[in-house]
Order: sequence, then C-alpha cells, then structure tokens
Amino acid sequence: MFEETYLNERKAVVLLSGGLDSTTVVAIAREQGFQVYALSFDYGQNHKIELESAKRVAAKLEVKQHAIVKVDLRSFGGSALTSDQPVPKHRTAEAIGHGVPITYVPARNTVFLSLALAWAETLEATDIFLGVNALDYSGYPDCRPEFIEAFEKLANLATKMGTEGGKRVTLHTPLIAMTKKQIVETGLRLGVDYSQTVSCYDPNETGAACGACDACLLRLKGFSEAGVADPAAYRQ
Repeated sequence: MFEETYLNERKAVVLLSGGLDSTTVVAIAREQGFQVYALSFDYGQNHKIELESAKRVAAKLEVKQHAIVKVDLRSFGGSALTSDQPVPKHRTAEAIGHGVPITYVPARNTVFLSLALAWAETLEATDIFLGVNALDYSGYPDCRPEFIEAFEKLANLATKMGTEGGKRVTLHTPLIAMTKKQIVETGLRLGVDYSQTVSCYDPNETGAACGACDACLLRLKGFSEAGVADPAAYRQ
C-alpha cells in the first residue's frame, strides 16, 4: 500500500501522538508522496504509554525519521492530562461537544507546532501536517480552523525561509472537516493498522483503553458508524 514515492524528495513534518487521528495523517502524508519526519512529544502526559504506540506506528508506516522531544508541560499543570485531576468519564455527546474540557492542555498545540516549525526549517521542509479535527472533537480551541490559519501566518512571518528564502510554510490539516467515521474509513483505505494505536486519556500500564473518556467515546463512535470493530485493546 505504501510504495516508495519519494523521488521528488518532498519532506513533511507530521505531528504523531500515536492515536487514531495522527496515525491517519501520517498515512495521508505518505500517500501524497511526502517523506515523513514524525514528531512526538514526551510532555509530562499521564498517558505516556501513547509514545510506545507512536514508535510502533512510525516503524509500521516506515517514516523517514521519528523524533521524540521532551517538553515538560507538567511543570504548569492546568489539565487532567498533566496533573492529578481525574479524567472525565462517561460524558454525553452533548457534553463533549460543549465548552473546553479539563483535558485541554494549555497552549499545547501552539508549543508543538512551534517545535515542528523549528524542525521543518532545519530540514528545509515547508509542509507540516497535524491531525486536528473540528467536527467530532473535544472542544479544544487550538483545533479550530481559525487557530490553524493564524499559526500558518505566524510561521511565514517568523522564519528565515518564510521571510528571506522565498518559501511558504503550509499547515496541512486533512482531517479538520472529517467526522470520526470518515477518518476511520480513510485510514482503513490506506491500510492503517489501528490495533497499533492508543487514543485513550486514561489507559492502563499495558496501553489498554478505559473505554469511557472523551477520546475513547469519540473513537468508538467513529468505528461504530463505520461499521467496523475497533481493534484496540480495552479494559472493559
């Protein structure tokens, strides 16, 4: 499925958490003919087991390089993902789609994209991919199209390649207008093995998902609507 299509040496930095969305984006970038430089973060998240998933995905999809960067956002806390606050469970679809939940990590995508931009400039790559979604998502402000547009403008103002190199940085968000069902269907079409992915905010030490947090509920909804069983491991 993933033939070598790198003859034109197109490079892209792709943010890879190891979850459903980011894994699908890696597959999409590869399909579009990019050499993928996958970027993951050890940012003090409680569900650090996702990094093991990111390693598996990077190997399975044969990325050109996979970097894991340590950024200690736990120093600030402010999120159920970087503190001892409990992760919300069993929320309704209406509740998930309303307001900013406590699983939001302050400025996380801004930080991650800034570091992705730094690596992209070093690689002389003008393309950055990320798996943000504005339909079936948990209400994060840094997943909205307005944020992506603003950061892309910043990227072209803040870099040497954007101001002197005559190049334009492009942020690719291929999932932003997709439902989870469409994301699952796209990944399956591209041959993604979703059993290798971890989306859960509260997995156990082996990576088995809780099945009840917002991320699990949205993921399960997507597989259910696609008419396919989720191959990930669940505790319940």
